[in-house]
Amino acid sequence: MKTLIRTGILFLIIVLFSFTTDSNGLWLTNFETAKKEAKVENKKILISFSGSDWCSNCKRLEKAVFDTPVFKEFAKDNLVLLNADFPMRKNNKLSKEQTSHNEALAEKYNKKGVFPTTLLLDNYGEVVAKIDGKQNDVNLFIDQIKNYLNK
Repeated sequence: MKTLIRTGILFLIIVLFSFTTDSNGLWLTNFETAKKEAKVENKKILISFSGSDWCSNCKRLEKAVFDTPVFKEFAKDNLVLLNADFPMRKNNKLSKEQTSHNEALAEKYNKKGVFPTTLLLDNYGEVVAKIDGKQNDVNLFIDQIKNYLNK
C-alpha cells in the first residue's frame, strides 16, 4: 500500500512539474508562473524565443551559453528563465495549449519572429533590455545581463 501511495505521489509531482518547466528544471514555460516567481524572488525574467529543432543560432546559443554550468549558476541566483520554443518537427511539437501560449508571447514580444530573441523583462513583464542572442561567449552574455539587473 505504501509503495502504491509513493508511486502516486511521485507521478503527481512529475505531472505538475512537466507543465511549468523544461526537462532540466531551469526553464519555465508559463509566463504567469515566471512573473509570480520573479516578483516573489525579486528577479528579472530572461525570455528566450527559440526554434529548438531548426534554428542553428538557437542551438548554438543553448550549447555555448544556456547549457553551461557558469550560466546555470548565475541564472539560479539572478533570473527566472522562460523558454518560448517553436519547434517544427512533428515529433517535437508542443501541446496545443503550449503552442498557443508561446504564440501569444511572440505576438507581444517577438512580432518579427526573429530567432533567437532573448529579452530581459522586469517582474511585471515589461522589457528592460534585448540581449544579443547570437552571443557565443557565456561570460559576455552574463555581462550584458548584469548591466541591467540593478536598474
